[in-house]
Amino acid sequence: MKSNKQIIIIIIGCLFFGGVIGWTLSPSGGDHEGHAHADGEGTIYTCSMHPQIRQDEPGQCPLCGMDLTPLAKNGGGSTDPMVFEMTPEAIALANVATVRVGEGGGTQQVRLSGKIQPDEQRVNSIAADYSGRIEQLFVNFTGQEVSRGERLATIYSPDLINAQKELLEASRMRERSPALYEAAREKLRLWRISDQQIQQIEERGEVQSNFDIHADASGIVMARNIAVGDFISRGTVLFEIVDLSKVWVMLDAYESDLGWLSRGNEVKFTVNALPGREFEGKVNYIDPIINPATRTVSVRAEVPNPGQVLKPEMFVNAIVQGGQQAKEGVATLPRSAVLWTGKRSVAYVQRGTRDAPAFEMVEIQLGPRVGDQYQVLYGLKAGDQVVSNGVFSIDAAAQLTGNFSMMNRPEVKTLEVPEGFRLQLNEVINHYLELKEALVETEPDAASKSAQRVVQALQAVEMSLLDGSAHDIYMPLHKVMNENVRQIASQNDVEEQRAAFELLSEHLIEAVEYFGIAQDELFKQFCPMAFDDKGAFWLSAESEIRNPYYGDMMLSCGEVKKVYVKGKLNYKEGEGASATSTHQH
Repeated sequence: MKSNKQIIIIIIGCLFFGGVIGWTLSPSGGDHEGHAHADGEGTIYTCSMHPQIRQDEPGQCPLCGMDLTPLAKNGGGSTDPMVFEMTPEAIALANVATVRVGEGGGTQQVRLSGKIQPDEQRVNSIAADYSGRIEQLFVNFTGQEVSRGERLATIYSPDLINAQKELLEASRMRERSPALYEAAREKLRLWRISDQQIQQIEERGEVQSNFDIHADASGIVMARNIAVGDFISRGTVLFEIVDLSKVWVMLDAYESDLGWLSRGNEVKFTVNALPGREFEGKVNYIDPIINPATRTVSVRAEVPNPGQVLKPEMFVNAIVQGGQQAKEGVATLPRSAVLWTGKRSVAYVQRGTRDAPAFEMVEIQLGPRVGDQYQVLYGLKAGDQVVSNGVFSIDAAAQLTGNFSMMNRPEVKTLEVPEGFRLQLNEVINHYLELKEALVETEPDAASKSAQRVVQALQAVEMSLLDGSAHDIYMPLHKVMNENVRQIASQNDVEEQRAAFELLSEHLIEAVEYFGIAQDELFKQFCPMAFDDKGAFWLSAESEIRNPYYGDMMLSCGEVKKVYVKGKLNYKEGEGASATSTHQH
Protein backbone atom coordinates (compact mmCIF):
# COMPACT_ATOMS: atom_id res chain seq x y z
CA MET A 1 0.00 0.00 0.00
CA LYS A 2 2.82 2.29 0.98
CA SER A 3 4.76 1.49 -2.20
CA ASN A 4 1.78 2.38 -4.39
CA LYS A 5 1.55 5.80 -2.79
CA GLN A 6 5.23 6.39 -3.46
CA ILE A 7 4.83 5.47 -7.11
CA ILE A 8 1.90 7.87 -7.53
CA ILE A 9 3.85 10.68 -5.87
CA ILE A 10 6.83 10.09 -8.17
CA ILE A 11 4.59 10.16 -11.31
CA ILE A 12 2.88 13.40 -10.25
CA GLY A 13 6.23 14.99 -9.54
CA CYS A 14 7.60 14.06 -12.94
CA LEU A 15 4.58 15.49 -14.72
CA PHE A 16 4.79 18.73 -12.75
CA PHE A 17 8.49 19.34 -13.36
CA GLY A 18 8.15 18.33 -17.05
CA GLY A 19 5.37 20.87 -17.53
CA VAL A 20 7.42 23.61 -15.91
CA ILE A 21 10.42 22.86 -18.10
CA GLY A 22 8.26 22.80 -21.30
CA TRP A 23 6.59 26.11 -20.43
CA THR A 24 9.98 27.67 -19.80
CA LEU A 25 11.44 26.59 -23.16
CA SER A 26 8.38 27.37 -25.36
CA PRO A 27 7.78 30.89 -26.86
CA SER A 28 5.10 33.00 -25.22
CA GLY A 29 1.57 32.35 -26.40
CA GLY A 30 0.81 36.02 -26.79
CA ASP A 31 3.65 36.59 -29.27
CA HIS A 32 2.67 33.62 -31.39
CA GLU A 33 -0.94 34.66 -31.61
CA GLY A 34 0.05 38.13 -32.64
CA HIS A 35 2.21 36.77 -35.46
CA ALA A 36 -0.58 34.56 -36.81
CA HIS A 37 -3.00 37.46 -36.71
CA ALA A 38 -0.67 39.61 -38.78
CA ASP A 39 -0.34 36.88 -41.44
CA GLY A 40 -4.10 36.43 -41.66
CA GLU A 41 -4.88 40.15 -42.06
CA GLY A 42 -1.99 41.26 -44.27
CA THR A 43 -2.17 42.10 -48.01
CA ILE A 44 0.05 40.04 -50.29
CA TYR A 45 1.73 41.72 -53.28
CA THR A 46 2.81 39.82 -56.37
CA CYS A 47 3.94 40.37 -59.95
CA SER A 48 1.45 39.71 -62.75
CA MET A 49 4.31 38.47 -64.96
CA HIS A 50 6.11 36.45 -62.26
CA PRO A 51 3.51 35.03 -59.85
CA GLN A 52 6.22 33.29 -57.81
CA ILE A 53 7.25 36.70 -56.45
CA ARG A 54 5.22 37.42 -53.29
CA GLN A 55 5.83 39.86 -50.46
CA ASP A 56 3.81 41.59 -47.74
CA GLU A 57 4.51 45.19 -48.80
CA PRO A 58 4.27 47.18 -52.05
CA GLY A 59 7.27 47.59 -54.30
CA GLN A 60 8.68 46.48 -57.63
CA CYS A 61 9.31 43.02 -59.02
CA PRO A 62 13.00 42.11 -58.62
CA LEU A 63 12.90 40.24 -61.96
CA CYS A 64 11.20 42.68 -64.36
CA GLY A 65 10.80 45.90 -62.38
CA MET A 66 6.99 46.03 -62.76
CA ASP A 67 4.92 47.40 -59.89
CA LEU A 68 3.67 44.60 -57.67
CA THR A 69 -0.08 43.92 -57.76
CA PRO A 70 -1.99 43.69 -54.44
CA LEU A 71 -4.07 40.57 -53.93
CA ALA A 72 -7.26 40.22 -51.96
CA LYS A 73 -7.15 39.53 -48.23
CA ASN A 74 -7.19 35.94 -47.16
CA GLY A 75 -10.55 34.58 -46.23
CA GLY A 76 -12.70 36.45 -48.78
CA GLY A 77 -16.45 36.10 -48.38
CA SER A 78 -17.37 35.18 -51.98
CA THR A 79 -17.26 31.59 -53.14
CA ASP A 80 -18.05 32.49 -56.76
CA PRO A 81 -14.90 31.98 -58.90
CA MET A 82 -16.23 34.60 -61.35
CA VAL A 83 -16.16 37.27 -58.61
CA PHE A 84 -12.84 38.65 -57.38
CA GLU A 85 -12.73 40.56 -54.10
CA MET A 86 -10.22 43.31 -53.39
CA THR A 87 -9.46 45.58 -50.47
CA PRO A 88 -10.00 49.34 -50.83
CA GLU A 89 -6.21 49.75 -50.43
CA ALA A 90 -5.56 47.31 -53.27
CA ILE A 91 -8.04 49.15 -55.52
CA ALA A 92 -6.31 52.46 -54.82
CA LEU A 93 -2.85 51.04 -55.57
CA ALA A 94 -4.07 49.43 -58.82
CA ASN A 95 -5.61 52.79 -59.86
CA VAL A 96 -8.98 51.15 -60.57
CA ALA A 97 -11.68 53.38 -62.05
CA THR A 98 -15.20 52.49 -63.14
CA VAL A 99 -17.66 53.89 -65.66
CA ARG A 100 -21.37 53.37 -66.19
CA VAL A 101 -22.43 51.48 -69.33
CA GLY A 102 -24.35 53.81 -71.65
CA GLU A 103 -26.67 53.34 -74.59
CA GLY A 104 -25.76 53.44 -78.27
CA GLY A 105 -26.83 55.93 -80.93
CA GLY A 106 -25.35 58.21 -83.59
CA THR A 107 -22.99 57.52 -86.43
CA GLN A 108 -19.40 56.42 -86.72
CA GLN A 109 -16.67 58.72 -87.98
CA VAL A 110 -14.02 56.82 -89.91
CA ARG A 111 -10.60 58.45 -90.19
CA LEU A 112 -8.77 57.66 -93.43
CA SER A 113 -5.74 58.92 -95.31
CA GLY A 114 -5.02 59.05 -99.01
CA LYS A 115 -4.06 61.22 -102.00
CA ILE A 116 -5.51 63.60 -104.55
CA GLN A 117 -5.72 61.99 -107.99
CA PRO A 118 -6.95 63.32 -111.35
CA ASP A 119 -10.45 62.38 -112.37
CA GLU A 120 -9.83 59.60 -114.88
CA GLN A 121 -13.03 60.53 -116.68
CA ARG A 122 -11.55 63.96 -117.37
CA VAL A 123 -8.23 62.73 -118.81
CA ASN A 124 -8.02 63.11 -122.62
CA SER A 125 -5.37 61.39 -124.71
CA ILE A 126 -4.55 63.10 -128.02
CA ALA A 127 -3.45 60.38 -130.45
CA ALA A 128 -2.22 60.55 -134.07
CA ASP A 129 -4.82 59.63 -136.69
CA TYR A 130 -2.17 59.13 -139.39
CA SER A 131 1.55 58.62 -139.61
CA GLY A 132 4.00 61.42 -140.29
CA ARG A 133 6.74 63.69 -138.95
CA ILE A 134 6.38 66.39 -136.26
CA GLU A 135 7.16 69.66 -138.02
CA GLN A 136 6.22 72.12 -135.27
CA LEU A 137 5.16 72.07 -131.57
CA PHE A 138 3.00 74.69 -129.88
CA VAL A 139 3.09 72.94 -126.46
CA ASN A 140 6.66 72.87 -125.24
CA PHE A 141 6.34 71.66 -121.64
CA THR A 142 4.07 69.67 -119.37
CA GLY A 143 1.83 71.63 -117.05
CA GLN A 144 0.93 74.10 -119.79
CA GLU A 145 -2.76 75.06 -119.81
CA VAL A 146 -4.59 74.71 -123.12
CA SER A 147 -8.13 75.42 -124.33
CA ARG A 148 -10.42 73.29 -126.42
CA GLY A 149 -9.60 73.68 -130.16
CA GLU A 150 -6.15 75.16 -129.52
CA ARG A 151 -3.33 74.07 -131.87
CA LEU A 152 -0.91 71.63 -130.26
CA ALA A 153 1.37 70.52 -133.13
CA THR A 154 1.81 70.38 -136.93
CA ILE A 155 2.45 67.10 -138.79
CA TYR A 156 3.93 66.46 -142.28
CA SER A 157 2.33 63.24 -143.54
CA PRO A 158 3.24 61.56 -146.86
CA ASP A 159 0.13 59.37 -146.50
CA LEU A 160 -2.09 62.44 -146.38
CA ILE A 161 -0.32 63.94 -149.38
CA ASN A 162 -1.03 60.80 -151.43
CA ALA A 163 -4.64 60.71 -150.23
CA GLN A 164 -5.13 64.36 -151.29
CA LYS A 165 -3.74 63.60 -154.73
CA GLU A 166 -6.18 60.71 -155.06
CA LEU A 167 -9.01 63.06 -154.05
CA LEU A 168 -8.08 65.68 -156.64
CA GLU A 169 -7.86 63.06 -159.40
CA ALA A 170 -11.19 61.53 -158.36
CA SER A 171 -12.88 64.95 -158.23
CA ARG A 172 -12.01 65.50 -161.93
CA MET A 173 -13.72 62.17 -162.79
CA ARG A 174 -16.59 62.73 -160.38
CA GLU A 175 -19.22 62.61 -163.14
CA ARG A 176 -17.93 59.39 -164.63
CA SER A 177 -16.89 57.62 -161.40
CA PRO A 178 -18.91 58.97 -158.48
CA ALA A 179 -18.13 55.87 -156.41
CA LEU A 180 -14.38 56.43 -156.74
CA TYR A 181 -14.84 60.06 -155.72
CA GLU A 182 -16.79 59.11 -152.57
CA ALA A 183 -14.19 56.49 -151.67
CA ALA A 184 -11.43 59.12 -151.85
CA ARG A 185 -13.38 61.45 -149.54
CA GLU A 186 -14.17 58.63 -147.10
CA LYS A 187 -10.50 57.74 -146.87
CA LEU A 188 -9.72 61.24 -145.61
CA ARG A 189 -12.67 61.16 -143.22
CA LEU A 190 -11.26 57.99 -141.61
CA TRP A 191 -8.14 60.00 -140.80
CA ARG A 192 -10.38 62.54 -139.08
CA ILE A 193 -10.08 65.16 -141.84
CA SER A 194 -13.29 67.18 -141.59
CA ASP A 195 -15.68 67.78 -144.52
CA GLN A 196 -14.79 71.47 -144.34
CA GLN A 197 -11.07 70.70 -144.76
CA ILE A 198 -11.85 68.32 -147.64
CA GLN A 199 -13.93 71.02 -149.33
CA GLN A 200 -11.07 73.52 -148.97
CA ILE A 201 -8.62 71.06 -150.59
CA GLU A 202 -10.95 70.60 -153.56
CA GLU A 203 -11.52 74.33 -153.96
CA ARG A 204 -7.83 75.19 -153.87
CA GLY A 205 -6.91 72.30 -156.12
CA GLU A 206 -3.60 72.07 -154.29
CA VAL A 207 -2.16 69.45 -151.97
CA GLN A 208 -1.73 70.56 -148.33
CA SER A 209 1.56 69.25 -146.93
CA ASN A 210 1.08 70.01 -143.18
CA PHE A 211 -1.91 69.42 -140.94
CA ASP A 212 -2.56 70.80 -137.43
CA ILE A 213 -3.49 68.75 -134.34
CA HIS A 214 -6.00 70.48 -132.05
CA ALA A 215 -6.94 69.95 -128.38
CA ASP A 216 -10.18 68.02 -127.87
CA ALA A 217 -10.74 69.51 -124.39
CA SER A 218 -9.50 72.24 -122.09
CA GLY A 219 -7.11 71.41 -119.28
CA ILE A 220 -3.52 70.91 -118.20
CA VAL A 221 -1.00 69.05 -120.36
CA MET A 222 0.07 66.17 -118.10
CA ALA A 223 2.27 64.42 -120.67
CA ARG A 224 4.04 65.41 -123.90
CA ASN A 225 5.36 62.31 -125.67
CA ILE A 226 6.81 63.89 -128.84
CA ALA A 227 9.47 66.34 -129.97
CA VAL A 228 10.05 68.25 -133.21
CA GLY A 229 11.32 65.88 -135.90
CA ASP A 230 9.88 62.71 -134.37
CA PHE A 231 8.27 60.28 -136.80
CA ILE A 232 4.99 58.95 -135.45
CA SER A 233 2.68 56.12 -136.41
CA ARG A 234 -1.08 56.09 -136.46
CA GLY A 235 -2.40 55.66 -132.90
CA THR A 236 0.66 57.15 -131.19
CA VAL A 237 -0.37 59.10 -128.04
CA LEU A 238 0.99 62.60 -128.49
CA PHE A 239 -0.41 64.45 -125.44
CA GLU A 240 -2.43 63.78 -122.29
CA ILE A 241 -4.64 66.62 -121.13
CA VAL A 242 -6.48 66.53 -117.80
CA ASP A 243 -9.29 68.75 -116.61
CA LEU A 244 -8.67 69.57 -112.90
CA SER A 245 -11.93 71.42 -112.28
CA LYS A 246 -12.93 68.25 -110.39
CA VAL A 247 -10.56 65.77 -108.79
CA TRP A 248 -10.71 62.43 -107.00
CA VAL A 249 -9.80 61.85 -103.38
CA MET A 250 -8.50 58.26 -103.18
CA LEU A 251 -8.59 56.94 -99.59
CA ASP A 252 -7.34 53.64 -98.15
CA ALA A 253 -9.79 51.85 -95.83
CA TYR A 254 -9.08 48.75 -93.73
CA GLU A 255 -11.43 45.78 -93.63
CA SER A 256 -12.65 46.74 -90.15
CA ASP A 257 -13.91 50.08 -91.53
CA LEU A 258 -15.91 48.70 -94.44
CA GLY A 259 -19.04 48.06 -92.38
CA TRP A 260 -19.42 51.80 -91.87
CA LEU A 261 -18.73 52.90 -95.45
CA SER A 262 -21.18 53.14 -98.32
CA ARG A 263 -21.76 55.24 -101.40
CA GLY A 264 -23.08 58.69 -100.58
CA ASN A 265 -21.18 59.09 -97.28
CA GLU A 266 -20.01 62.63 -96.65
CA VAL A 267 -16.23 63.19 -96.69
CA LYS A 268 -14.42 66.09 -95.04
CA PHE A 269 -10.67 66.37 -95.51
CA THR A 270 -7.67 68.65 -95.15
CA VAL A 271 -4.32 68.93 -96.95
CA ASN A 272 -1.01 69.99 -95.43
CA ALA A 273 -0.45 72.64 -98.09
CA LEU A 274 -3.59 74.55 -97.08
CA PRO A 275 -3.81 74.58 -93.26
CA GLY A 276 -7.10 75.77 -91.86
CA ARG A 277 -9.09 74.93 -95.00
CA GLU A 278 -11.53 72.04 -95.07
CA PHE A 279 -12.89 70.48 -98.24
CA GLU A 280 -16.01 68.38 -98.71
CA GLY A 281 -17.17 65.69 -101.06
CA LYS A 282 -19.15 62.44 -101.23
CA VAL A 283 -18.10 58.83 -101.61
CA ASN A 284 -19.08 57.67 -105.10
CA TYR A 285 -17.12 54.42 -105.40
CA ILE A 286 -15.76 51.65 -103.15
CA ASP A 287 -13.37 49.18 -104.76
CA PRO A 288 -14.91 45.66 -104.70
CA ILE A 289 -11.46 44.01 -104.43
CA ILE A 290 -9.07 44.21 -101.48
CA ASN A 291 -5.47 45.03 -102.28
CA PRO A 292 -3.57 41.83 -101.29
CA ALA A 293 -0.35 43.76 -100.57
CA THR A 294 -1.76 46.42 -98.23
CA ARG A 295 -4.99 44.66 -97.14
CA THR A 296 -6.90 47.87 -97.83
CA VAL A 297 -9.74 48.93 -100.10
CA SER A 298 -9.73 52.11 -102.20
CA VAL A 299 -12.55 54.52 -101.39
CA ARG A 300 -13.13 57.31 -103.89
CA ALA A 301 -14.79 60.69 -103.48
CA GLU A 302 -15.34 63.29 -106.20
CA VAL A 303 -14.54 66.84 -105.11
CA PRO A 304 -14.96 70.21 -106.89
CA ASN A 305 -11.64 72.03 -107.34
CA PRO A 306 -12.27 75.74 -107.96
CA GLY A 307 -9.05 77.60 -108.59
CA GLN A 308 -7.28 74.23 -108.97
CA VAL A 309 -5.86 74.53 -105.45
CA LEU A 310 -5.94 70.73 -105.03
CA LYS A 311 -3.00 69.24 -106.85
CA PRO A 312 -2.63 65.59 -107.85
CA GLU A 313 -0.51 63.52 -105.40
CA MET A 314 -1.25 65.80 -102.44
CA PHE A 315 -1.66 63.84 -99.18
CA VAL A 316 -5.03 64.21 -97.44
CA ASN A 317 -6.42 63.36 -93.98
CA ALA A 318 -10.13 62.64 -94.22
CA ILE A 319 -13.07 61.93 -91.93
CA VAL A 320 -15.89 59.91 -93.46
CA GLN A 321 -19.24 60.19 -91.75
CA GLY A 322 -20.27 56.54 -91.53
CA GLY A 323 -23.65 55.74 -92.99
CA GLN A 324 -24.46 52.78 -90.72
CA GLN A 325 -26.47 53.93 -87.72
CA ALA A 326 -25.63 52.54 -84.28
CA LYS A 327 -28.68 50.80 -82.82
CA GLU A 328 -30.53 52.84 -80.25
CA GLY A 329 -30.77 51.28 -76.81
CA VAL A 330 -27.76 48.97 -77.29
CA ALA A 331 -25.26 49.07 -74.44
CA THR A 332 -21.92 50.78 -75.14
CA LEU A 333 -18.70 50.87 -73.16
CA PRO A 334 -15.23 52.40 -73.67
CA ARG A 335 -12.57 50.31 -75.35
CA SER A 336 -10.36 50.63 -72.24
CA ALA A 337 -12.87 48.46 -70.35
CA VAL A 338 -12.47 45.50 -72.72
CA LEU A 339 -10.03 42.59 -72.56
CA TRP A 340 -10.00 40.87 -75.96
CA THR A 341 -10.06 37.08 -76.03
CA GLY A 342 -11.31 36.31 -79.53
CA LYS A 343 -14.94 36.23 -80.64
CA ARG A 344 -16.11 37.11 -77.15
CA SER A 345 -14.32 39.50 -74.84
CA VAL A 346 -14.21 40.11 -71.11
CA ALA A 347 -15.24 43.04 -68.91
CA TYR A 348 -15.32 43.37 -65.13
CA VAL A 349 -18.57 44.55 -63.52
CA GLN A 350 -18.48 46.17 -60.09
CA ARG A 351 -20.17 44.18 -57.33
CA GLY A 352 -20.16 44.30 -53.55
CA THR A 353 -20.07 47.45 -51.41
CA ARG A 354 -17.70 50.36 -50.83
CA ASP A 355 -16.14 48.67 -47.79
CA ALA A 356 -16.05 45.22 -49.45
CA PRO A 357 -15.62 45.87 -53.20
CA ALA A 358 -15.69 43.00 -55.67
CA PHE A 359 -15.61 42.63 -59.45
CA GLU A 360 -17.33 39.97 -61.55
CA MET A 361 -15.82 38.78 -64.82
CA VAL A 362 -18.45 38.89 -67.57
CA GLU A 363 -18.01 37.60 -71.11
CA ILE A 364 -19.37 40.01 -73.69
CA GLN A 365 -19.87 40.04 -77.44
CA LEU A 366 -18.86 43.28 -79.12
CA GLY A 367 -20.55 44.97 -82.05
CA PRO A 368 -19.32 47.87 -84.21
CA ARG A 369 -17.04 50.55 -82.78
CA VAL A 370 -18.53 54.04 -82.44
CA GLY A 371 -15.62 56.42 -81.86
CA ASP A 372 -13.91 55.23 -78.67
CA GLN A 373 -16.98 53.21 -77.67
CA TYR A 374 -17.94 49.63 -78.54
CA GLN A 375 -21.47 48.38 -78.84
CA VAL A 376 -22.16 45.38 -76.59
CA LEU A 377 -24.44 42.88 -78.30
CA TYR A 378 -24.44 40.41 -75.44
CA GLY A 379 -23.39 40.32 -71.78
CA LEU A 380 -24.04 43.84 -70.39
CA LYS A 381 -26.94 46.24 -70.09
CA ALA A 382 -27.13 50.02 -69.77
CA GLY A 383 -26.47 51.12 -66.21
CA ASP A 384 -23.95 48.41 -65.30
CA GLN A 385 -20.84 49.79 -63.60
CA VAL A 386 -17.73 48.38 -65.34
CA VAL A 387 -14.01 48.81 -64.72
CA SER A 388 -12.55 51.26 -67.25
CA ASN A 389 -9.02 51.61 -65.80
CA GLY A 390 -6.94 48.92 -64.11
CA VAL A 391 -8.91 46.08 -65.69
CA PHE A 392 -5.74 44.16 -66.57
CA SER A 393 -4.48 44.42 -62.98
CA ILE A 394 -7.74 42.96 -61.68
CA ASP A 395 -7.65 40.13 -64.23
CA ALA A 396 -4.03 39.29 -63.43
CA ALA A 397 -4.70 39.29 -59.69
CA ALA A 398 -7.78 37.09 -60.19
CA GLN A 399 -5.72 34.57 -62.15
CA LEU A 400 -3.02 34.46 -59.45
CA THR A 401 -5.57 33.72 -56.73
CA GLY A 402 -7.16 30.84 -58.67
CA ASN A 403 -10.28 32.71 -59.85
CA PHE A 404 -11.50 32.57 -63.42
CA SER A 405 -9.82 35.15 -65.64
CA MET A 406 -9.38 36.15 -69.27
CA MET A 407 -6.92 33.29 -69.85
CA ASN A 408 -8.71 30.79 -67.57
CA ARG A 409 -12.37 30.91 -68.49
CA PRO A 410 -15.08 28.36 -67.67
CA GLU A 411 -16.77 26.40 -70.40
CA VAL A 412 -19.81 28.28 -71.68
CA LYS A 413 -23.11 26.43 -71.65
CA THR A 414 -25.21 29.09 -73.39
CA LEU A 415 -25.58 28.49 -77.13
CA GLU A 416 -25.96 31.09 -79.84
CA VAL A 417 -29.50 30.89 -81.23
CA PRO A 418 -31.63 33.25 -83.36
CA GLU A 419 -33.37 36.00 -81.40
CA GLY A 420 -36.67 34.85 -82.89
CA PHE A 421 -36.33 31.47 -81.19
CA ARG A 422 -35.47 33.11 -77.86
CA LEU A 423 -38.60 35.27 -78.09
CA GLN A 424 -40.74 32.21 -78.76
CA LEU A 425 -39.20 30.45 -75.76
CA ASN A 426 -39.97 33.60 -73.74
CA GLU A 427 -43.68 33.11 -74.49
CA VAL A 428 -43.43 29.62 -73.02
CA ILE A 429 -41.78 31.08 -69.90
CA ASN A 430 -44.48 33.75 -69.50
CA HIS A 431 -47.30 31.17 -69.49
CA TYR A 432 -45.19 28.94 -67.21
CA LEU A 433 -45.04 31.83 -64.70
CA GLU A 434 -48.84 32.08 -64.83
CA LEU A 435 -49.00 28.35 -64.09
CA LYS A 436 -46.63 28.80 -61.17
CA GLU A 437 -48.83 31.51 -59.65
CA ALA A 438 -51.92 29.27 -59.99
CA LEU A 439 -50.11 26.56 -58.00
CA VAL A 440 -49.03 29.15 -55.41
CA GLU A 441 -52.73 29.98 -54.93
CA THR A 442 -53.57 26.23 -54.90
CA GLU A 443 -56.10 26.60 -57.73
CA PRO A 444 -56.05 23.41 -59.82
CA ASP A 445 -58.61 24.70 -62.38
CA ALA A 446 -56.58 27.84 -63.06
CA ALA A 447 -53.42 25.72 -63.22
CA SER A 448 -55.02 23.46 -65.82
CA LYS A 449 -55.98 26.44 -68.01
CA SER A 450 -52.50 27.98 -67.69
CA ALA A 451 -50.97 24.62 -68.63
CA GLN A 452 -53.06 24.58 -71.82
CA ARG A 453 -51.61 27.97 -72.75
CA VAL A 454 -48.12 26.59 -72.14
CA VAL A 455 -48.95 23.74 -74.54
CA GLN A 456 -49.99 26.25 -77.21
CA ALA A 457 -46.82 28.28 -76.70
CA LEU A 458 -44.70 25.14 -77.04
CA GLN A 459 -46.46 24.23 -80.27
CA ALA A 460 -45.69 27.73 -81.64
CA VAL A 461 -41.95 27.31 -81.13
CA GLU A 462 -40.31 26.89 -84.56
CA MET A 463 -37.69 24.21 -84.09
CA SER A 464 -36.55 24.81 -87.67
CA LEU A 465 -34.86 27.98 -86.41
CA LEU A 466 -32.27 25.79 -84.70
CA ASP A 467 -29.58 23.68 -86.29
CA GLY A 468 -26.62 21.60 -85.20
CA SER A 469 -26.10 20.99 -81.49
CA ALA A 470 -28.78 23.52 -80.49
CA HIS A 471 -31.42 21.52 -82.37
CA ASP A 472 -30.19 18.24 -80.89
CA ILE A 473 -30.38 19.65 -77.36
CA TYR A 474 -33.78 21.31 -77.67
CA MET A 475 -35.67 18.42 -79.31
CA PRO A 476 -35.71 16.04 -76.27
CA LEU A 477 -36.36 18.98 -73.90
CA HIS A 478 -39.35 20.04 -76.00
CA LYS A 479 -40.77 16.52 -76.02
CA VAL A 480 -40.52 16.05 -72.24
CA MET A 481 -41.84 19.55 -71.43
CA ASN A 482 -44.81 18.93 -73.70
CA GLU A 483 -45.58 15.66 -71.89
CA ASN A 484 -45.24 17.27 -68.44
CA VAL A 485 -47.46 20.24 -69.16
CA ARG A 486 -50.14 18.11 -70.85
CA GLN A 487 -50.20 16.00 -67.70
CA ILE A 488 -50.84 19.15 -65.63
CA ALA A 489 -53.60 20.27 -68.03
CA SER A 490 -55.40 16.93 -67.72
CA GLN A 491 -55.26 16.78 -63.89
CA ASN A 492 -57.61 18.26 -61.27
CA ASP A 493 -55.59 17.05 -58.30
CA VAL A 494 -53.23 19.87 -57.27
CA GLU A 495 -50.64 17.51 -55.78
CA GLU A 496 -50.44 15.58 -59.05
CA GLN A 497 -50.10 18.91 -60.86
CA ARG A 498 -47.26 19.97 -58.55
CA ALA A 499 -45.42 16.70 -59.17
CA ALA A 500 -45.61 17.24 -62.95
CA PHE A 501 -44.72 20.93 -62.48
CA GLU A 502 -41.47 19.92 -60.76
CA LEU A 503 -40.44 17.89 -63.85
CA LEU A 504 -41.54 20.68 -66.17
CA SER A 505 -39.45 23.17 -64.16
CA GLU A 506 -36.31 21.05 -64.34
CA HIS A 507 -36.45 20.81 -68.12
CA LEU A 508 -37.43 24.47 -68.64
CA ILE A 509 -34.51 25.52 -66.43
CA GLU A 510 -32.25 23.40 -68.62
CA ALA A 511 -33.61 25.18 -71.72
CA VAL A 512 -32.96 28.57 -70.09
CA GLU A 513 -29.39 27.48 -69.27
CA TYR A 514 -28.73 26.59 -72.91
CA PHE A 515 -30.70 29.25 -74.81
CA GLY A 516 -30.87 32.28 -72.50
CA ILE A 517 -33.83 34.57 -71.80
CA ALA A 518 -35.49 37.54 -73.48
CA GLN A 519 -36.75 39.23 -70.29
CA ASP A 520 -34.39 41.24 -68.08
CA GLU A 521 -34.14 38.80 -65.16
CA LEU A 522 -35.35 35.37 -64.12
CA PHE A 523 -34.77 33.70 -60.73
CA LYS A 524 -34.04 30.04 -60.17
CA GLN A 525 -35.49 29.15 -56.74
CA PHE A 526 -35.31 26.03 -54.58
CA CYS A 527 -37.38 24.53 -51.76
CA PRO A 528 -35.37 21.94 -49.78
CA MET A 529 -38.47 20.52 -48.04
CA ALA A 530 -40.54 19.68 -51.12
CA PHE A 531 -41.44 16.06 -51.84
CA ASP A 532 -40.34 14.65 -48.48
CA ASP A 533 -37.16 16.73 -48.22
CA LYS A 534 -35.93 15.73 -51.68
CA GLY A 535 -36.18 19.37 -52.77
CA ALA A 536 -37.49 20.96 -55.96
CA PHE A 537 -36.65 23.90 -58.23
CA TRP A 538 -38.81 26.43 -60.05
CA LEU A 539 -38.50 29.67 -62.00
CA SER A 540 -39.82 33.04 -60.85
CA ALA A 541 -39.98 36.54 -62.30
CA GLU A 542 -39.13 38.12 -58.92
CA SER A 543 -36.69 37.37 -56.13
CA GLU A 544 -39.45 37.11 -53.49
CA ILE A 545 -40.13 33.49 -52.59
CA ARG A 546 -43.66 32.30 -53.38
CA ASN A 547 -43.52 28.53 -53.08
CA PRO A 548 -45.66 26.69 -55.69
CA TYR A 549 -45.20 23.32 -53.93
CA TYR A 550 -46.76 24.31 -50.59
CA GLY A 551 -48.77 27.46 -51.29
CA ASP A 552 -50.17 29.07 -48.12
CA MET A 553 -48.80 26.26 -45.94
CA MET A 554 -45.19 27.47 -46.36
CA LEU A 555 -45.42 30.31 -48.86
CA SER A 556 -41.98 31.82 -48.21
CA CYS A 557 -40.01 28.59 -47.77
CA GLY A 558 -37.16 28.51 -50.26
CA GLU A 559 -34.06 30.29 -51.52
CA VAL A 560 -32.76 31.97 -54.67
CA LYS A 561 -30.16 29.67 -56.18
CA LYS A 562 -29.33 31.59 -59.35
CA VAL A 563 -30.23 34.75 -61.25
CA TYR A 564 -30.49 34.57 -65.03
CA VAL A 565 -29.81 37.94 -66.67
CA LYS A 566 -30.62 38.86 -70.26
CA GLY A 567 -27.45 38.73 -72.31
CA LYS A 568 -25.41 37.04 -69.58
CA LEU A 569 -23.82 33.69 -70.35
CA ASN A 570 -24.44 30.56 -68.31
CA TYR A 571 -21.63 28.12 -67.56
CA LYS A 572 -21.31 24.38 -67.10
CA GLU A 573 -22.29 23.02 -63.70
CA GLY A 574 -19.83 23.94 -60.96
CA GLU A 575 -18.08 26.61 -63.06
CA GLY A 576 -19.13 29.96 -61.70
CA ALA A 577 -22.49 30.61 -60.08
CA SER A 578 -24.01 33.89 -61.09
CA ALA A 579 -25.62 34.82 -57.77
CA THR A 580 -25.31 34.14 -54.05
CA SER A 581 -28.10 32.05 -52.60
CA THR A 582 -30.63 33.78 -50.33
CA HIS A 583 -32.48 31.47 -47.93
CA GLN A 584 -35.94 32.27 -46.59
CA HIS A 585 -38.43 30.62 -44.29
